[in-house]
Amino acid sequence: MRFNGFSMYIFFIFLLAPFVGLGIACAQLQPFSSEMQALALESGALQGPAGEAVEQLHALQKSMGETLQAAEMSGQLAGLIRREAQEELLAYEQQHSLLQELVQSSAEQKNVSSEMLEYLLANMLGDPIGQTFGENATIKVYSLQEAGYRGYMAKVRLHNIGALRMVLAGDRVGSPGETTSSAAKRTGAVLAVNAGGFYAHEGGLLPVGITVIDGKVLTFYTYDKDLSFVGFNRSGRLVGGRIETEEQLAALDVLHGASFLPTLLKDGKKQPIPPAWANTRHPRTLIGHFKNDDLLFIVIDGRREGWSKGVTLEEAQNKLLEFNVRDAYNLDGGGSSTFYYNGKVLNRPSDGKERRVATNIVVIP
Repeated sequence: MRFNGFSMYIFFIFLLAPFVGLGIACAQLQPFSSEMQALALESGALQGPAGEAVEQLHALQKSMGETLQAAEMSGQLAGLIRREAQEELLAYEQQHSLLQELVQSSAEQKNVSSEMLEYLLANMLGDPIGQTFGENATIKVYSLQEAGYRGYMAKVRLHNIGALRMVLAGDRVGSPGETTSSAAKRTGAVLAVNAGGFYAHEGGLLPVGITVIDGKVLTFYTYDKDLSFVGFNRSGRLVGGRIETEEQLAALDVLHGASFLPTLLKDGKKQPIPPAWANTRHPRTLIGHFKNDDLLFIVIDGRREGWSKGVTLEEAQNKLLEFNVRDAYNLDGGGSSTFYYNGKVLNRPSDGKERRVATNIVVIP
């Protein structure tokens, strides 16, 4: 085979082509290698900050974990507090419901007690001879003749403490005194009885012992150890007994009160009668309250032959217990004993007329 010049030239080109391609490839790879070296150098330069960032990321993850754990614990604590609050609320509601039931039960028992008292008094004394139904008080008046005495009893249920007052004769200590009916009329009262003891001094009448009017202590004498104080607190409850100090009196929160002797019943139990007062018959004025807290005022005549000789304090104690009375006190008696109701004096005072006294109790229904 013969090769001309052109053929030989083509032959050499094909022969050298692989080597030319390899050279071109090497030339292309040289810049890439430089870029890789530069990238490697740059990666080495960034390795420090990247490590710090990773550490900060780990720290952040740890902090977030602790926060989540704290949040979970807070949620558990809040749930516990919520459950305890719900339990306390439930306990309060149960206690409140129980208290309401007790109050209702007490009111129902009181109503039952009141009904039983009405029945008892009706059986012992008959029907009331007078009744007054007012906004501030309800008054029922009974004759004591069925019980064997000449006298009267008023049962009073207060609706407002303002219905009950102690009035000082002439509204001052040391006045000439005032009859019970006069005190009732000038105050607009429907019911009135005489109250505490007194003595004459320089033309006027001075109350014995302790006297309280509208919450103000007007007299405070404790020289007589037998004297008992009797009054009403700001809730309308009867309070009293032997008072030695002003602190004792203040503790009773007295609105009105006066003094005489003796205390007859305390919590349904008889109290000792002083020897000088034992087993003697006289006209009496008594005050007390029944077991249902209704008040009672009693006046029994005496010292009148053919009418009434009076009653002993021992007999009065027994009769009061029969009437279902819990606490009772003896007020000034004798010629002072006066029972006023609905415009007139019902009893017969032993002096033949009303006596002027230092204090009176009035009820304004």
